Amino acid sequence: MLIKCFLVTEKSTAELEKNILTAIVDIHARKPDIKREIERLFNVEVEKVNTLITPKGEKKAYIKLKPDYSAEEVLSRLGVF
Repeated sequence: MLIKCFLVTEKSTAELEKNILTAIVDIHARKPDIKREIERLFNVEVEKVNTLITPKGEKKAYIKLKPDYSAEEVLSRLGVF
């Protein structure tokens, strides 16, 4: 499983307005793999994926969904909201 968990912080909640999901992913996950996994799991289309390594050594992914889809809806399906 590439996606370990979705983050719900003040910053990630603000990113939801821009239709961006924030997740901690496997350290070896590549952007195309993350995109494919999100599209398969949630039946959405991903516009782009940005990643970074946190100071804790975790890999964080910012997943921007295409305008036809709602990042909030994806998180509500997971029971976050």
